[in-house]
Amino acid sequence: MIRVNLLPHREEKRKARRQQFFAVAGLLVVLAGVIWFLGFTVINGYINTQQATNEYLEKEINVLKKQIEEISSLKEQTDALLARKQVIESLQGSRAQTVTLFTELLSRVPDGIRLVSLGQDGRKIAITGEALSEARVSTLLRSLEESPLFEHAVPIEIRAIPSASNNSLFTFQLSVMIAQPSVDATKAKPRTGGAAKG
Repeated sequence: MIRVNLLPHREEKRKARRQQFFAVAGLLVVLAGVIWFLGFTVINGYINTQQATNEYLEKEINVLKKQIEEISSLKEQTDALLARKQVIESLQGSRAQTVTLFTELLSRVPDGIRLVSLGQDGRKIAITGEALSEARVSTLLRSLEESPLFEHAVPIEIRAIPSASNNSLFTFQLSVMIAQPSVDATKAKPRTGGAAKG
């Protein structure tokens, strides 16, 4: 009977399996390293790209903020100029209105009356003067009421001044309101009663 020793054959087979295992393991390690390197490279590239994008966006945001600040500053300057322009126009309008009002007032003063003082408080004008008669004061009141620029002319005090001569003289105080602007500024005003002009 022939006897065959299989131990060397088995040992070689085991050795071949071991070598194959190490070869596969080494290949897997290399493959894992390649995958890790590729993943690291891709992720690092993505991070760098995102950082560059963030830096660009931050730079653009800063530029926009600066532009917004400049626009805000220009708006403030524009508002200040407009406010100054409105003040100047208001002063010019007020000055023109004052000249018009006092020109109209003086044109309404009849003969025999001398104005001593004028004062304005808002729409109210206080008038102090002297008259040759009470009738002339009444004429002044009626004339002011007929003006389109005035309303509510009211006598406050009319007082005779003692005089050694026969010529009488009266001092008076009255108030009149500046008429409010209306759609029809030239509408006729009702005439008020009063004594005839003396």
